[in-house]
Amino acid sequence: MSSPIAVSAAVADALAHHRPIVALESTIISHGLPRPRNFEAAKEFEQILLDAGVTPATVAVLDGVPHVGLDEEGVRRIADEDMAKASVRDLPILAAAKRSGATTVAATAHLAAKAGVRVFATGGLGGVHRGASASFDESADLSTLSVTPITVVSAGVKSVLDISATLERLETLSVPVVGYRTSIFPSFWLTESAFELDWSVQDAHEIARMMKSQDELGHGQGIVVANPIPRDQQWDPAEHDRVLTEALAAADAEGIHGKAVTPFLLSYIVDASGGRSLEVNLDLARNNVRLAAEIAAAWSVLTA
Repeated sequence: MSSPIAVSAAVADALAHHRPIVALESTIISHGLPRPRNFEAAKEFEQILLDAGVTPATVAVLDGVPHVGLDEEGVRRIADEDMAKASVRDLPILAAAKRSGATTVAATAHLAAKAGVRVFATGGLGGVHRGASASFDESADLSTLSVTPITVVSAGVKSVLDISATLERLETLSVPVVGYRTSIFPSFWLTESAFELDWSVQDAHEIARMMKSQDELGHGQGIVVANPIPRDQQWDPAEHDRVLTEALAAADAEGIHGKAVTPFLLSYIVDASGGRSLEVNLDLARNNVRLAAEIAAAWSVLTA
């Protein structure tokens, strides 16, 4: 049977010749950034990779077909069209209905790994939500990484989530988490959280060797590389704490719950910060794309 995944010519050629590739998600473009800034950011992320000699593989579902690698028209569509946010469970539904969707971290990781791409750059990883002991609200990003051999570079998880529970869950799922030149887990907008990591790495080659060892040991999990935003680019911690407290109180006051909580909080935070949180989001995403490019290059050398 032919593959249900459409792999772009550029990505297919890079795979065939063992050249570095980095997957990029599309939800950050369709749901995380305002228009037309989102299209500009999508093209910028791809250009960072191209300038580093790495093939970008932006992932999305277009008219029911999962794509790993998009042409400019495809990138324009995810930036301009109102698309569903697609996690792994949504993929067969979109395929059957021939509908389009922007892929979350989970769906991007799943499709990229199926196509043979081993490195993925995103902004922040999904995690366990606050109050999950009652709501059982946990991102599919975590369970997907427990069965998907891909290395994800992220700036930790957003501080609107339960960071401690997220790290505990990743440990339970046997997903390695390593800090890039840090022993403190980052919290997305901030360089540090209150939580220490067991392991840290100093360069991309060390991460590539870890990936190879994981393959040799027969593990099927992914690897989370926690890459903190540089301290001089982070959001002011005092302002962050104030706005986050206000956002959480506002969500409680308005009775927001379930899936609506995170979008509400993020929208509130962007407005209350005067757009500062959005600028930090872009800075950390660029930082993650650059590190992912280095890891992909190291991986291609190691496995050539």
